[in-house]
Amino acid sequence: MSNSGSGLSVAPAGPRCGFVAVIGAPNVGKSTLVNALVGAKVTIVTPKVQTTRAIMRGIAIEGDAQLIFVDTPGIFSPRRRLDRAMVATAWSGAHDADIVALMVLIAALSGNGVAEVKAWLAAHVPEGPWHYPEDQITDAPLRALAAEITREKIYLRLHQELPYHSTVETESWQERKDGSVRIEQTIYVERESQRKIVLGKGGQAIKSIGAQARKEIAEILERPVHLFLFVKVREGWSEDPERYREMGLEFPKD
Repeated sequence: MSNSGSGLSVAPAGPRCGFVAVIGAPNVGKSTLVNALVGAKVTIVTPKVQTTRAIMRGIAIEGDAQLIFVDTPGIFSPRRRLDRAMVATAWSGAHDADIVALMVLIAALSGNGVAEVKAWLAAHVPEGPWHYPEDQITDAPLRALAAEITREKIYLRLHQELPYHSTVETESWQERKDGSVRIEQTIYVERESQRKIVLGKGGQAIKSIGAQARKEIAEILERPVHLFLFVKVREGWSEDPERYREMGLEFPKD
């Protein structure tokens, strides 16, 4: 862009791209804020603390800037091995980011201040090429996102401590000729008594969880979904390194 009055030329600003880690205490609203900044649901939200287990990334465009928001698990005093893995993941997400946003209150539900925060971040991330296509809003594989949605519905349906002793894995994903998707997921719990809670009387709990998860997954995929849920007992799954890898967590050593 040239300035004819002074004879000086100013090079146009280049694209910007950066990682923004959102950290804070459990249940402070990190996932709600990330979803608001992205403008779509890319990470699950429940009233329970410690819902987010692994790092989830949401991608947004603001002017010439691409912002990659890193929703991290809450930072708290860990007691179990799973707790330690979650807190370590939160700190690693902060360490690798260009900007760290510490959350202490939130107005993302109303939208107040979200646009201003997004504009400020866009102006302060480093100059550089975008990492993702313009229309991509998350880097999470669809299989993982579908499992997270089902886990969210478990949290919302069951009010005991059970959700913290369960995990969900997408075992099968089949594209059908009619354009629909057939998904099989397994909900792992640690004891038979927990399996009965997930199933509910006459299977009512699992039916409700499945119906709500199927509806939301279908909305995200924008096509019909056939969702089949299975509940299995896997004693000590929270001590199994393979389960941590499935969740995107590092298995902490003793």
